[in-house]
Amino acid sequence: MTTFDLGAQTRAVARLAESVTDEQLADPTPCPDLAVRNLLGHLLGLSVAFRDAARKDLGPTTDTDPNAAVPDLGPGWREDLPKALDELAEAWRDPAAWTGDTRAGGVDLPAAVAGAVVADELVVHGWDLARATGQDYAPDPAALGSALTFLRAAANDPDRGSGLFGPVVEVPESATLLDRAIGLSGRDPGWRP
Repeated sequence: MTTFDLGAQTRAVARLAESVTDEQLADPTPCPDLAVRNLLGHLLGLSVAFRDAARKDLGPTTDTDPNAAVPDLGPGWREDLPKALDELAEAWRDPAAWTGDTRAGGVDLPAAVAGAVVADELVVHGWDLARATGQDYAPDPAALGSALTFLRAAANDPDRGSGLFGPVVEVPESATLLDRAIGLSGRDPGWRP
């Protein structure tokens, strides 16, 4: 089992969110059907859910339906999101977070897999947010490595096109690790608003 500190990646996402202007909240993102405001709402919700998954505090936050309505932002999101991201990183610093089983999105799974899933979510949605708002983005190398390993395994899932990811977008062998991860997530690394 590989554990790592999510703090650098949560801080990277928090910095991106901090730079989002109110005028950008309605802008499109690489996530189909999600505007920037919905992507930020999703990041807030997943931060809380995976924080509680790490703590094994299973209940309403970990039993959410991944096919539920598009998330939106509340008025306090500029304070709530960085706080939730900090709490997420802190929860996963506990070695017990990575052991046993847990739940997220209503799915029971090994805790180490949940750690890889949240790294993937933070890396890919960080890219989504950066691309949608015209910001530079360099994910944490440990989180990117975990996300890439997770996405490579998911690429072999026969139900891939109907689940969390769209079909793989092929990228050249010379592509960066981030572009490879983005392609494996079903997004075009060349996406522009």
